Amino acid sequence: MSIINKAAAIGGGVIGAGWVARLLLNGIDVSIFDPDPEASRKVSEVMKGARRAYKQMLPGGLPKEGKLTFAKTIAEAVADADFIQESVPERLDLKHRVLAEIDLYAPANAIVGSSTSGIKPTDMQVAMKKHPERLVVGHPFNPVYLLPLVEIVGGEQTFPEAIEVAKEIYASIGMKPVVIRKEIEAFVGDRLLEAAWREALWLIKDGICTVEELDDIMRYGFGLRWAQMGMFQVYRVAGGEAGMRHFMAQFGPCLKWPWTKLMDVPEFNDELVDLIATQSDDQAHGLSIRELEKIRDDNLVAIMEALSRQNKGKGWGAGALHKDYTRQLAKLAAKKPTASRAAEKAKATKPVKKTEKPKKKTGKKKG
Repeated sequence: MSIINKAAAIGGGVIGAGWVARLLLNGIDVSIFDPDPEASRKVSEVMKGARRAYKQMLPGGLPKEGKLTFAKTIAEAVADADFIQESVPERLDLKHRVLAEIDLYAPANAIVGSSTSGIKPTDMQVAMKKHPERLVVGHPFNPVYLLPLVEIVGGEQTFPEAIEVAKEIYASIGMKPVVIRKEIEAFVGDRLLEAAWREALWLIKDGICTVEELDDIMRYGFGLRWAQMGMFQVYRVAGGEAGMRHFMAQFGPCLKWPWTKLMDVPEFNDELVDLIATQSDDQAHGLSIRELEKIRDDNLVAIMEALSRQNKGKGWGAGALHKDYTRQLAKLAAKKPTASRAAEKAKATKPVKKTEKPKKKTGKKKG
C-alpha cells in the first residue's frame, strides 16, 4: 500500500509521464504541470502503454486508478502534495527555476524527488531557499512504470530522514530504491551506461560491427546474464569453484591490455550521427516507436514474470520484487476505493513528518 496521499509531477515528458503512470496505477491522485501544449496527449499515450502492460501483470483486474489533474501552474500542482517528482529537461538553470518555485509553494513536509540522470543534488538545492533539506535525486530508468530501480542520492543539505522517507515512498509503489553512498555526477547506472555507450560508438564508427549486430551481442549474450545476476555475481560464477578471487587473478591482467577506447571519445559529428541513425532505421524494420514500446514492455513483463517463478517459487532478483508488487497491486484492486483512500491518508502523515524534527534542531544551531 502506498504511503503517498497525493503526488505532483512537474514535467510530462517520457520520464515524467512514466512517473505519472506508475503513481496513477497505484491508485494515487496526481497533479501534473507541463507547459507543453502536447503534454496531455503525450501522457495519454504513455498511460495506454502502461495500462496494457499492467493488465498482463494483473489479469484479475487493476486497482482503481488515481485521478489525474493538469494544473495551470507549478504552484497549483504542488499545493497539497506530500510527494513531488520533478522531471524537467537536464539544464541546471531550468532545474533551479523549477525547484525554487516548487520549494516556495509545496507543503514544508513534502519530499521532492528529481529525475535528473546526472546533476548532483547539491548543485540543484542551492535554488531552494526554504527547505533544501527535503530534496533527493530519485533517478529512475525508462519505462518508469515497469522498471523498478530508482537511484536515491542526497545532497549536502539533504537530511538523512528525507532519504529514509524517500526510500519508503518509492518502495511503496513497487520500486527498488538504492541509495548511492557518495554524491557524484551521473550516479552509478548512467556511469555504467556511458562507459558501454562510448565503446559502442567507437565499434560502429570503426566499422567493427553494425548497430544491430552490437545489440544482438548484448541481447543474446551477457545481457541475459546481467538481467538476473548483474555483473559481479556473473563473474563470481565465471571464476568456477574458486569464485571471485580466481576470476580476478585470471582476467585482471586483461585490464592493462589496449583493448578499449573508453577514455577517448569519437568526434560526435554529422557523419557519425547519420551512420548510427541510418543503421538504427534499418534495424527497426519499419516499426514505429509506439510499436517498439509495446514489444519492449511485453518482453520486460515476460522476463520479470519468468524470474518471479524461480528460486522455488520465491522469485529471483527483479522477479522477486515483481512478485511482491503484483500481490500488492492485487490487494489494492480488491479493496473498496473509500477504504483504500482512507488507508493511504492514514499512512501518509507519519513518514513525511519525519523531516520536521531535524528542522527544529537545525534552527537552534543557526539561532
